[in-house]
Amino acid sequence: MLLFCPTCSNMLRVSKLPPGDSSTEQYAGQNCFECLTCPYQFVINKRYYERKYMKKKEVEDILGGKGSWDNVDQADAMCPNDKCRNDRAYFYQLQIRSADEPMTTFYKCTKCSKEWRE
Repeated sequence: MLLFCPTCSNMLRVSKLPPGDSSTEQYAGQNCFECLTCPYQFVINKRYYERKYMKKKEVEDILGGKGSWDNVDQADAMCPNDKCRNDRAYFYQLQIRSADEPMTTFYKCTKCSKEWRE
């Protein structure tokens, strides 16, 4: 957790208040947030926490997404679904391994929409 000085916007650090200052004598020995460039100090006299809810990043589909099967070609490929056994499928090829490996072919059945790859 980082806090910043309200007067000079530098990062605050946690330290103990030294004894001897008349304005903070009652808090001597307690922790405080202090700025290293200006005289700002904030005494920590109770449990201090700050809760921030982070917004999760929307995950992008790496291999296609919603429009991955738009405008793709058809080929003769047997559907692996035992109930369908259709012999036509949409396909597209993608290089997902190194250059010396063959391209990976992704298929989608035209009848039952089952997806597989070879």
